[in-house]
Amino acid sequence: MGIRELLSEILGDEGHAVQLAENAQQARQARQQGAPDLVLLDIWMPDTDGVTLLKEWQRDGLLTMPVIMMSGHATIDTAVEATRIGALNFLEKPIALQKLLKAVQQGLARGQEVARAPAVAPRPMAVSPSAAPLPEASMPPPQMYAPQPQGGTMGASMGLARTPGNGEAHAHGYTLSFDLPLREARDAFERMYFEHHLGREGGSMTRVAEKTGLERTHLYRKLKQLGVEPGKLGKKNAQ
Repeated sequence: MGIRELLSEILGDEGHAVQLAENAQQARQARQQGAPDLVLLDIWMPDTDGVTLLKEWQRDGLLTMPVIMMSGHATIDTAVEATRIGALNFLEKPIALQKLLKAVQQGLARGQEVARAPAVAPRPMAVSPSAAPLPEASMPPPQMYAPQPQGGTMGASMGLARTPGNGEAHAHGYTLSFDLPLREARDAFERMYFEHHLGREGGSMTRVAEKTGLERTHLYRKLKQLGVEPGKLGKKNAQ
């Protein structure tokens, strides 16, 4: 679930419409409803493994879309077999962000070469049962990032103004109580900080990453940890 959700967030931010399936049966049902423009297919699944599902689609004439296989345990022989059956590419976990985006871009381009360009946004489908988040190799551990003040207090440099006597700080319509425990106050401040930048940038993770100086994978993880939803903020700001 963790990998599916993260892939969905990343691809959604890139402008793709994403459909999720947690096992082969759900993937079969989704394929019966229509061919997606691209499939990200995990090999290890609880009911039917990804290579077997790939063979089924090939046998039944349903392998009409590019398929990218994913696995953290597959051998070279497995990758070769999947490619022989018809898989376009093979991504080994942990999947680096840039490698993922490049593979998806190439897969969609290949699909459009052999078929009429889709009239709607591409719909990658991530099929993975994994409940584990992406490993540390592709996702840096969370850290506390804050701009350094250029003179004066940190509150002033971040646009915070404290109202004398009431133990609160105000920023862009938010109120932060100094009576909170440090950890809660820090999380509240970070939430305000990221919501402010997401609102200004229309929910664009690329521009927010540039503004805040964070690598995009870390930014996704940080927002998820804080409970901030970029998509909703972008839509709210656009209204």
